[in-house]
Amino acid sequence: MIATLVVLAAVVGLVLVGAVAWREHRHFADAEESRRRDDEMHRRHEDEVVESETRLRLSLDAITQGVVMADDAGNVLYRNSYARQFTEARHGEALVEAAVIELLAEAVRGRAVEREVELFGPPRRCMFVSAMPLVFEGRDYGSVALIDDITEPQRLDAMRRDFVANISHELRTPMGALSLLAETLAGETDPEVVSRLAMRVQAEAIRLSDIMDDLLELSRIESDESSERGPVTVQHVISDALSRLKPIADEKQVSIETVLPAFDLLVKADRRQLTSAVFNLLDNAVKYSDPHRPVRVSAEMTGDCVEVEVRDQGYGIPLRHQKRIFERFYQVDRSRERTDGGVGLGLAIVRHVATNHGGEVRVDSTEGEGSTFTLTLPMSDIPQPVGAKA
Repeated sequence: MIATLVVLAAVVGLVLVGAVAWREHRHFADAEESRRRDDEMHRRHEDEVVESETRLRLSLDAITQGVVMADDAGNVLYRNSYARQFTEARHGEALVEAAVIELLAEAVRGRAVEREVELFGPPRRCMFVSAMPLVFEGRDYGSVALIDDITEPQRLDAMRRDFVANISHELRTPMGALSLLAETLAGETDPEVVSRLAMRVQAEAIRLSDIMDDLLELSRIESDESSERGPVTVQHVISDALSRLKPIADEKQVSIETVLPAFDLLVKADRRQLTSAVFNLLDNAVKYSDPHRPVRVSAEMTGDCVEVEVRDQGYGIPLRHQKRIFERFYQVDRSRERTDGGVGLGLAIVRHVATNHGGEVRVDSTEGEGSTFTLTLPMSDIPQPVGAKA
């Protein structure tokens, strides 16, 4: 009996010891699981933070604007890829970095500041640097500087101002002439004088109409509105342009020679735009040619392109003007332009047509000997007729 009790007590003791051990094991296992879950949550949180930082960094690197962030002591903490180009810059671009550091120091003191920095290049650029403090709920988090390249916006704004000034001037001339002629006509009784003044009125009205037509045409071509591209025969385009030009050429007593291949030259183009470009090249050549000096227009295949060439034996263009003649309203000789009725839009139209069609226009000119304008256009993907040669 005593032995049985001893055995029973031993069993009970073992059970109790086992229960305690199991409880401690479960406690340890639960603690390990809790620690594992905490570690996993911590790692997930760290991964999310890294992912968010990476996403933010990539986003800031993708923008075409410099971003520089500094702490509340003015120490730079971060630069995006655009801003990093100025950290080790030499020459003019070093001025941008100096402006960034100086403006960040100002912004740390609680002031939003900005500055334009001119870089004389080449190429010439204008950078706009601004800085502002970062404050949230009364706490200072440092400052941020932004770097913008405003070269192109400034150029476009200057072009807009020039355009308004030029068109105002060009319209004022015929309008003023019409007003003066009308006033003179009102008190004139001599039939011969009336007839002469009426012809002047008509000429000024035509000039005004031509200016408006050129402006509308340039606007339409620049925006490429209602452009219908298809296979166009270059010979037909030249023929259309010559038909429009004939009265002008006859009046100036300038003959036009054509040198065209027997086979069709096809380009994928908007026929109206291309005709306008060729007409303006021919009109320009006739306008600056002396009477009885011929103008020559030719077309040929060159590789996978078609070249339309207009050559005159006129005044020629001084070298200093040749890079700017395709700008709107640019006139080499304003007194001559006024006499011939041009306002400097024709070559701008040609350039835009060439750009719209993936081509180019270039000039080769010698002052006093004449000019050659070459309009180059990609050929149509439609096979050329037999007999075409590259």
